[in-house]
Amino acid sequence: MTSGISRRARVLAAAVGTGVLVPLVAAATPAAAAPPAVTCTSAKAGLAAKLKKDITAALATRKGTVAVGLYDRSTNTTCTLRASSAYDSASVVKVTVLATLLWDAKKTNRYLTDRENTLAKAMITKSDNAATSTLWKQLGMTKIKNFLKAAGMTQTTPGANGYWGLTQITVTDEQKLLKLLTAKNAVLSDNSRAYIVKLMGQVVSSQRWGTPYGVPSGVSVAVKNGWLQRSTNGWRVHSVGAFKGGGHDYVMTVLSHGNSTMNYGIATIQALAKVIHKDLAAS
Repeated sequence: MTSGISRRARVLAAAVGTGVLVPLVAAATPAAAAPPAVTCTSAKAGLAAKLKKDITAALATRKGTVAVGLYDRSTNTTCTLRASSAYDSASVVKVTVLATLLWDAKKTNRYLTDRENTLAKAMITKSDNAATSTLWKQLGMTKIKNFLKAAGMTQTTPGANGYWGLTQITVTDEQKLLKLLTAKNAVLSDNSRAYIVKLMGQVVSSQRWGTPYGVPSGVSVAVKNGWLQRSTNGWRVHSVGAFKGGGHDYVMTVLSHGNSTMNYGIATIQALAKVIHKDLAAS
């Protein structure tokens, strides 16, 4: 028994003596990778650096995992953070549902029915889940996937078995959709774009939080938010918005999960939105 203990002790001592043990311990607990950095580019002198600094500062003390997208046509400004990270969509997918409905109707040269208009309005302005489920089922997976393909939204995966809120989305694809809504293109007709933006501008006051926070007066707002709590990654809290006025024409997406509460996620998004609106207004 004594010799067994001695043998283990000798092996341990030899390992320590040769330095073998130290690298093994270090390998077992690698340092956490540095978080991704905000990247910004702009045709406006100094704007990219200002946005990068202020967006980074707004997130510095916030918990959770946040993805950000900004595009301003007027100054050709783009900012991104975790642009290709996937998040459960929650209710922001409702904009995609309406876009799909209008895209499909246009293919057969028809207007939306009164029933579809009623469902669409409830889905966007009040975030009505039952209306969304009805339209999602009516469209079916093939039409939804075909719209995503037409829109170039290659990083979006529709939720299976009717679970539209578990659609996987990224900042990259949400920004693509917002750009389609706010400029002439071959995917959505001008009437379709105007209809979606109009409904996003009529969202009930209790749901107008998020990306519109701190928007300057005289700037139009179109918004759709999403929120969902799950057992993993806590609360998902998202906000997508389109803004026009004050010499700017911009779209913004903020996706987040790992929030302790819904309000915590809202506060994170609004801290970001506030500095973005401020920096663009000052440029």
